[in-house]
Amino acid sequence: MDREREGAYTAGRAGHIRSFVLRQGRVSNAQRRYHDEMMAKVGIPYAPAPLDLDAVCGRRAPRILEIGFGMGETSAAIAEAHPQTDYIGVEVHTPGVGSLCKLIAEKGLANQRIIQHDAVEVLRDMIAERSLDGVHIFFPDPWPKARHHKRRLIQPPLVALLASRLKPGGYIHCATDWENYAEQMLEVLSAEPSLQNTADGYAPRPDYRPLTKFEQRGLRLGHGVWDLVFTRA
Repeated sequence: MDREREGAYTAGRAGHIRSFVLRQGRVSNAQRRYHDEMMAKVGIPYAPAPLDLDAVCGRRAPRILEIGFGMGETSAAIAEAHPQTDYIGVEVHTPGVGSLCKLIAEKGLANQRIIQHDAVEVLRDMIAERSLDGVHIFFPDPWPKARHHKRRLIQPPLVALLASRLKPGGYIHCATDWENYAEQMLEVLSAEPSLQNTADGYAPRPDYRPLTKFEQRGLRLGHGVWDLVFTRA
């Protein structure tokens, strides 16, 4: 079934709260074609067992996990600019996965892999402790209504799980254009004892994170964007 986000909330059957709900959605012909062709090459099937990252990536290199890559433009741009690093994108929505597959094919990227599955289960079951050099979470769903804040992705249990998967010195980089969510991110990340803020509050946007067209438009209209970068001690 082709599915995408909708404004509702559920708890996963595995017991953890999910920050997304899936519904019927449209996948373009190109997205479907590239999804079918490329996932056999760059896709990593979900399995409840730790991954051998050297084996699935075909080499030993720094590893960055991205949660929720949307339509994949930023993911592909970062991977293209940093061929010495391997990137593993986790996304549940088929249109976005198909879109990133298309970009991987067009750019000839050899350092991008995709897992189409719930990120919490991927982290819990497939990613070994102290195996990642970094985590990217760019513009997650802000769930702007106060009664929905509990559905936001950045919560203490997930941050603790993320921190456990980082190597010493590894980083978590979050970005949002919702000030209230930025404040929550700062509070939650600061409360995790194994993490240290790299800035006094919010961080300057690192050069490796390109500005999206949506973000550029927002900045022209005076909207704020907040980056947070924390490292594991």
